[in-house]
Amino acid sequence: MDRWLWAVRLTKTRSDAAAACRGGHVRVNDRPAKPATTVSPGDEVRARVGDTTKIVEVVKVIQKRVGAADAATCLIDRTPPPPPITAAPVARRDRGAGRPTKRERRVLDKFRTGET
Repeated sequence: MDRWLWAVRLTKTRSDAAAACRGGHVRVNDRPAKPATTVSPGDEVRARVGDTTKIVEVVKVIQKRVGAADAATCLIDRTPPPPPITAAPVARRDRGAGRPTKRERRVLDKFRTGET
């Protein structure tokens, strides 16, 4: 398992892949996977990589790390798209502009409280 995760470039290093398996961040067909777990074509792999959970289907099992184009043919990415980010606009002042004037402070207070 750890070798396959590393070979298809889901993790940066093989030791990162092994640590993810030992930490319980990798599941094969909804079962926790150890670093030595074998994978076969058709298996569903869920791996938490960074802040996202990748859901991939194994198409081809490889043991050696290959180029990115070849690695993309070894899996089918079934990860759902992330939800759209609806961040509120942030009021910014230029660095070194000093303290806000009374008028600027009133505008900022209105912006923060949502008044029109």
